[in-house]
Amino acid sequence: MTTAERIHEQVQKLPEPLQAEALDFIEFLMQRQSVRKEDLDWSHLSLATAMRDIEDDEDPVYNESDLKERWM
Repeated sequence: MTTAERIHEQVQKLPEPLQAEALDFIEFLMQRQSVRKEDLDWSHLSLATAMRDIEDDEDPVYNESDLKERWM
């Protein structure tokens, strides 16, 4: 038996007000999942925008004279 089938079986045993509460909770979980996906999408877009054209930049070349302190 799948999880969805088990949930369906258990919900049918509940009185109508508790079934409505279970439905509210399921809708809350679905909304939260949607928000997380949207946040992740925005995060990827922001990172992609911030990193745009950076991969074409050459790495700076530093030498010993660029150091402010010399460690021995």
